[in-house]
Amino acid sequence: MNWRDLAACRFEDPELFFPIGEDGPSLRQIEQARAVCHGCPVVTACGDWALRSDEYDGVWGAMTAGERRAFRHRREA
Repeated sequence: MNWRDLAACRFEDPELFFPIGEDGPSLRQIEQARAVCHGCPVVTACGDWALRSDEYDGVWGAMTAGERRAFRHRREA
């Protein structure tokens, strides 16, 4: 079984996880997406996949694209 089969987000509107921007009105959407992530049994696998795959859009593993970029940058430094 693939980790995606167990993901809590599979029952949600995919657009929730792809806010336009990471500030202003998008902050509420990001927090709503993270609330789903925080109740997900595969949140770690999701975040790991997004980091390994260089996923540059959306909320994955409760991390925004900007947070993943910062994480990659710190890891490479």
